[in-house]
Amino acid sequence: MKKLLPLIFVLIMITACSAPNKKTEEMSYRRISMEEAAEMMQSDSTFIIVDVRRSDEFAEGHIPNAINIPNENIGEEEIPDLPDKNRIIMVYCRSGNRSKQASEKLVKLGYTNVIEFGGIMDWSGEIEK
Repeated sequence: MKKLLPLIFVLIMITACSAPNKKTEEMSYRRISMEEAAEMMQSDSTFIIVDVRRSDEFAEGHIPNAINIPNENIGEEEIPDLPDKNRIIMVYCRSGNRSKQASEKLVKLGYTNVIEFGGIMDWSGEIEK
């Protein structure tokens, strides 16, 4: 029996370590096309649009009603401009690279409804300055 105990312990540890982390698997953001984003903006108003470009880029022109939270400013601390972690957050940047990075960071911070829709370079709608 004494010889079996270490073996049982090792088997339990291996099984526990190899079990998938369900929380990690569920943590993700959704990617939609620019067209889907435009349609959503026309038909819904329960979201926040977040432009993750630098503030100087934002000042040059942005999607109407967007708020500016630069990707570089998204870290491990709470974001005062985004207090509701369950609200739909639509994220874009210039070309789609920073918006993906920012979306991943937001999910890690606990935001549950993050939607990434690419870059303003592909936006055919109105631009606000």
